[in-house]
Amino acid sequence: MISVFLLYTAVGAIAGVLAGLLGIGGGLVIVPMMIFCLSLQEINHDVIMHLALGTSMASIIFTSVSSFRAHHKRGAVHWNVVRRIVLGIITGTLMGSYLASRLSTNFLKGFFVVFIYYVAIQLMTGRKPKPGRELPGRGGMFGVGNVIGIVSSLVGIGGGTLSVPFMIWCNLPVHHAIGTSAAIGFPIAISGTIGYIINGWGIPNLPAYSFGYLYGPAVIGIVCASVLTAPLGVRLAHSLPVDKLKRIFSILLLVLGTRMLIGLL
Repeated sequence: MISVFLLYTAVGAIAGVLAGLLGIGGGLVIVPMMIFCLSLQEINHDVIMHLALGTSMASIIFTSVSSFRAHHKRGAVHWNVVRRIVLGIITGTLMGSYLASRLSTNFLKGFFVVFIYYVAIQLMTGRKPKPGRELPGRGGMFGVGNVIGIVSSLVGIGGGTLSVPFMIWCNLPVHHAIGTSAAIGFPIAISGTIGYIINGWGIPNLPAYSFGYLYGPAVIGIVCASVLTAPLGVRLAHSLPVDKLKRIFSILLLVLGTRMLIGLL
């Protein structure tokens, strides 16, 4: 068990540095590394992707709290936007976790590959949407929240790669869009974790110390390490050419996505 804990501590350390350095969500890094680690442990293939997604969601609970608190101190969180979108976020995330529990590992891997390509292209090009309109009304925000929640559940992220471009498009300043997205990540992580625990409860072939699709040793190791290494990533971001690093990371994502795709085919 000690070796397993150390394995996931290493995952958390890497995820923390990259999250702080590149400003990416931890889930984007945690999920593929979880798949690799669970495969090393010879966990049943049918539950590997579900465990990776549920565990990623649980770890984001802790990282999102420290993130949105820091943004709140700088006045970068629009709580009125959070209140308008949170109901859709919660229902969408719960629906997404339910849907994921009914889908096969191979389908979820395929969906994750498509999402990796999308993020890699975003990082490589540095494209941001041009502000074009105001935030939609209550019904529109509920619908957008559902979409962000469902997709976030299916790929195990806090939703920033979707919510930030949406809010920039709706004329929120970039820093405020990032801060508000960090706050939105908390209800995504909470409801996603609950959904993956409930929908995975009693499923056969799960490893010991699992709570539904949440793998306890991985959560503890990842959270403990990422909280410590994320500040290091932030410090490095101020001394290294981050734009070039993002392009390099985007290439690594493309390689990773292609490798997963080949494995599926």
